[in-house]
Amino acid sequence: MKIEITDINDKTATFRLSGADAQFANAIRRAAMGSVKTFAINKITLYENTSAMFDEYISHRIGLVPISTPIKGYSEKDEVMFTLDATGPKTVYSKELESSDASVKVANENIPIMKLGEEQRLRLDGKAVMGQGLEHSKYQPGLISYEANEDHTSFDFYVETFGQMTPREIINKTFDAIQEEIEDIRKVAKKL
Repeated sequence: MKIEITDINDKTATFRLSGADAQFANAIRRAAMGSVKTFAINKITLYENTSAMFDEYISHRIGLVPISTPIKGYSEKDEVMFTLDATGPKTVYSKELESSDASVKVANENIPIMKLGEEQRLRLDGKAVMGQGLEHSKYQPGLISYEANEDHTSFDFYVETFGQMTPREIINKTFDAIQEEIEDIRKVAKKL
């Protein structure tokens, strides 16, 4: 089996997997979207919402804002608090979500969350935790797809990040996740 990165930048990457079958290629795609751990805002406490939007709608939109996820130094037990305090008239953007940790912040500052009218106010706290795409799509680090080549033993992959981590980090974390799963299976098999 061979992996060759054919193009890479801050947002996208392409690589070729050779000497594998379609089932293994699909396992890589599924692991990348479902098993790579990222931060996302999971719980929102709204203190004031005088806008026309429902609390649940605002919470859902904020939960989908990509949060940068450092590769080392954090675990599933860590929580990072975000605060937002905005008064209209204005459009509230993701950059207004202030993090309690400079390393874990909004990955894209220009995502519109909502519009506030005259004298409308939105004040809230949000708790970001680590999770996996298997739990909810807000934890997916990006889009990953592949196309089989004519020989059906090589596959061209396309990786596009949502901003939580670089495409290279997504690729590396994907193979780490696959290796962890294999180790878990190996431990169970030894007990048989």
